[in-house]
Amino acid sequence: MKPAPEPLPPGAAIGVAGCGAMGRPMAERLLAAGFAVRAFDVRPAEEFDSFARHLAGGVEALRGCDCVISVVRDAAETQRLCLTQQALFRGSRRPPLLVLCSTLPPRYVHELAARLPPGVNLVDAPMSGAPHGARRGELTFMVGGDDAPVRAVWPLLQALGTRQFHLGALGAGMSVKVLNNYVAASSVVATRRAFALAAQLGVEPATLREVMRVSSGANWYAGAFDLIDWAKEGYAPSSTIAILEKDVRAALDLPGLERHALDDALLAGLRALEPLP
Repeated sequence: MKPAPEPLPPGAAIGVAGCGAMGRPMAERLLAAGFAVRAFDVRPAEEFDSFARHLAGGVEALRGCDCVISVVRDAAETQRLCLTQQALFRGSRRPPLLVLCSTLPPRYVHELAARLPPGVNLVDAPMSGAPHGARRGELTFMVGGDDAPVRAVWPLLQALGTRQFHLGALGAGMSVKVLNNYVAASSVVATRRAFALAAQLGVEPATLREVMRVSSGANWYAGAFDLIDWAKEGYAPSSTIAILEKDVRAALDLPGLERHALDDALLAGLRALEPLP
């Protein structure tokens, strides 16, 4: 594989593919840090107000970038972006660096790496922190990949977050992320269940959250409840809760994992979540 460049400097052309709740604020943070951002989203530019100017040129604009960060929803959308429908890495003109920030099955990361053409360096760098963390530049990145491409993209990760962990070879970041999200999904289901039980006892959920915040029941979801955009969502195919379900399934696909009754209960619990008022 061709060696990656030295750390990408401000002014480098960075593509951001997927400009939804996470991708758009990430692109805006990169712009604020001085990078030349070119963005792509399957939605029409008219839906993006002032950000639309960064979407000019569609996926073709990403081909000349020094690095592309993918923040699309799942493995199917990643496949379409990279190899099939948009085919960013088909043809002779393509970016030399791809950073996967979506949460994907670790197996798929290796499958994608095997199908990328020679000369393309791949880094998996899924993040945690939700949209409010992306807007503030306070994301945590779990990174996997060879030293040279990781070193190249490190300035981007520093512009986007406050914590970056290089955890090992390609796929290591994604493996840690899906385990992290397994625990996060568990805390969402348990906290929502506690809210329902509190209501039956005449205790306000906000009061319960305050007690939990300084007690042994503390968790990220309850502690950041008022900041999390999707905190009150119920399960629906297009919801963030459905993304959590996807991430749990990715964790259950880790090599050597033995399925446990808790796993099925967690998936059922996510699907049973109703929207909060």
